[in-house]
Amino acid sequence: MIITVSGVKKEVADGLTVAQLVIDEKVETPQYITVTINDEFVENSEFADTTIKDGDVIEFLYFMGGGR
Repeated sequence: MIITVSGVKKEVADGLTVAQLVIDEKVETPQYITVTINDEFVENSEFADTTIKDGDVIEFLYFMGGGR
């Protein structure tokens, strides 16, 4: 199936979960990311149970602290 990850179209296996995608994409500090699928937030606790579907658009969002 074809999905879009961070703006890049990729071919991936059917049945791919968000948890496996995070591993496959070698996401640095995965404990600090938020994931959206088609602009809907996925809870971190649901990564292993959330299956990606053909045509999905996935974004990894990194929240950074800082400022004054």
